[in-house]
Amino acid sequence: MRAEESTRAVAAAVAVAASLDLDVGDAVVLHDSNKLTVRLLPGDVLARVAPEAGQVARFEVDLALRLAEAGCPVAAPDPRVEPRVYERDGFVVTLWTHHEPVAPREVPPADYAAALERLHAGMRKVSVPTPHLTDRVERARRLLKDRDRTPALADADRELLARTLSDLSRAIGESGGPEQLLHGEPHPGNLLPTGRGPLFIDFETCCRGPVEFDLAHAPEEAGDHYPGADRELLRTCRLLVLAMVTTWRWDRDDQFPDGHRLGSQWLGRIRAAVGDTGPGAHG
Repeated sequence: MRAEESTRAVAAAVAVAASLDLDVGDAVVLHDSNKLTVRLLPGDVLARVAPEAGQVARFEVDLALRLAEAGCPVAAPDPRVEPRVYERDGFVVTLWTHHEPVAPREVPPADYAAALERLHAGMRKVSVPTPHLTDRVERARRLLKDRDRTPALADADRELLARTLSDLSRAIGESGGPEQLLHGEPHPGNLLPTGRGPLFIDFETCCRGPVEFDLAHAPEEAGDHYPGADRELLRTCRLLVLAMVTTWRWDRDDQFPDGHRLGSQWLGRIRAAVGDTGPGAHG
């Protein structure tokens, strides 16, 4: 968030917590992106704050509760308050249990895979309406078509990304493997190493698809420990995810640090993977 918006978001979190009789004397921002994650002390509650527009906070709270009940390794809403969405000053605020990270901060690959396998097992017990992973791919393709939103992207790179997204999305759809509810983005930033073991957070990107799509967000070594993973499908999903996150880096509103440099670097990796040497190279 921009500085002024971030300040207002923190104030909204503090106001909501105080209205619920939680002890709030200090607010520590832990993460700042499209939403703000704030630790409120000394009551030690974790507030997640997002602008009202386009928010899926209600879905996240409901799903986290259901997954926790199913025995999944997830961070749940704070039990001291009603698990719902609180609105304040144009923001939505949700309150979660804070888990102090433990060392090592990097979850070992075998533990990562085991946590993801447990999450997927619990998700198979939960029925919720979610988009298919191809719907997320389509959002990336629409971004590529909108030159006003991606003005810095060269035509050859735009074509490469569009073709890669289309080809890989089709290949995954034609793989014929089983599909289920997925986290959507279970990357290391969304897995907390805690005293209770690794816990997943942030379910706003849940979708349906093969488990390999989730595995594609995890460290590469984790895939070696996930039982029954289709190695060829996992390679396809990894390249698809790389093409998607590369596309996001060219959005004019993207606030990822050093986004264009990373986007250029990742374009090189995609070009090498698909054997593309320039416009028209694909025949």
